[in-house]
Amino acid sequence: MNFMEIAEARQSCRRYDETRPVEPEKLQAVLEAARLAPSACNGQPWHLTVCTGETARQVAVATRGMGGMNKFAVQAPVLIVVSEGAYVKSAAVGAKLKQNDYRSMDIGIMTAYLTAEAAAQGLSTCILGWFDDEKVRSLCGTDTPTRLVITLGYAHPEDKLRPKKRRSMDELVKFVG
Repeated sequence: MNFMEIAEARQSCRRYDETRPVEPEKLQAVLEAARLAPSACNGQPWHLTVCTGETARQVAVATRGMGGMNKFAVQAPVLIVVSEGAYVKSAAVGAKLKQNDYRSMDIGIMTAYLTAEAAAQGLSTCILGWFDDEKVRSLCGTDTPTRLVITLGYAHPEDKLRPKKRRSMDELVKFVG
């Protein structure tokens, strides 16, 4: 797959095939893509906790809210908890001087790499921002803020590719020069 094919194929999965585990080599490829993602001053200010089995199920329950939000997460065989890491000193100085949250940008870039590689591996993902941080930290044994939870697995055969609804290029891009 070239990058545009990956961009077209990747979508937020809302229904996973509970009968198909994620192969270890595919999970490793996804994690390696995350490791290779660029970050400010190469600081990589994140930590990934890979949850499977009962822990994955419990983390999935911790993402539920407001009625039925994220109820599909319990179907995913793998949940990756993205925790905030410390800035390296040079990035911390830059963030303070420029009043810019490089850590959030870095986590977003890493997540894009991770989810793109998952799509290239034939896996599906959904990036969750709604969760009980205290509960997730307790389940994962982490002491830094949880920033995202990413579900990972194979889409259910009935979870078809949906047309992408995006704003027009004119709304998003301005050329100057």
